[in-house]
Amino acid sequence: MFRRITGAFTRGILVALIIAAPSLLLPGYMTDATEIVALLAIVGAGLTFAEYYTNFPSIVEFRDAPPLNRLRYIALLMMVLVLTLATKNAYEPTAITAIFSGIGQVVGHYSDFPYSPVRLVIGMLPDNTSVVIMERVRDAAGVAYAIALISVLAFLGSVRLFGWPTRRGAFNVWVNLPRFDPTTGGDVVHRLQRDGRINAVLGILLPFLIPTLVRMASDLIDPITLNHPQTMIWTISAWAFLPASMIMRGIAMMRIAELIEEKRRCASQDSEPVHLL
Repeated sequence: MFRRITGAFTRGILVALIIAAPSLLLPGYMTDATEIVALLAIVGAGLTFAEYYTNFPSIVEFRDAPPLNRLRYIALLMMVLVLTLATKNAYEPTAITAIFSGIGQVVGHYSDFPYSPVRLVIGMLPDNTSVVIMERVRDAAGVAYAIALISVLAFLGSVRLFGWPTRRGAFNVWVNLPRFDPTTGGDVVHRLQRDGRINAVLGILLPFLIPTLVRMASDLIDPITLNHPQTMIWTISAWAFLPASMIMRGIAMMRIAELIEEKRRCASQDSEPVHLL
């Protein structure tokens, strides 16, 4: 009981920390709506605590199948921290912020090529956007997309090299996939494979589709502006994190389908009759 409470409380604090990080790290005159940020941090911490404190699953998937959710959290944390420190360098430069700003400039420069996701993000900005803002958005998009790729490759390595999730024992579908009902909708293996492929394909396409759709919608609604630092940080982080999270979910579901299919194959071989000559 004490271990579960401690783990749930720690996870809640970590979620609150990532929500409040930009407001805590950026200069005071650049952070507005502090009360809203504090409220969101408290709500996020409370929901996370309630999810991990109870024995019964609700909405969080793969909560007992590390390191998937840990990789997701680390990826989002790195995106928010790196983008925040790189942005802070333009207002209150220090040695640390200069390092992250330099990394962002290098990654942004080499990831900005024709038809790349970073180039499409720059293209969704209004035509009157200043060169300085465009360069900041380019650097942020390049860094966030690089972190997303690294997180996906890390989880893929965990699956292929370390046998996720079987190294920690049996995989409980009910606990780790609370919104997936294995008793309805046909064969569970086909459903997992289908859902996994859909998530993986959407995750690959979304970094390209989102800027294109935003640019097309700018003719009907006010175009998106990323002039405010916190708006830019969270927009770019969401643009890179959500597709990466969907790809990892797709890989996980296809892996679970592979394990179920392998278990069925072994069971059918064990049940074959023995022919005596």
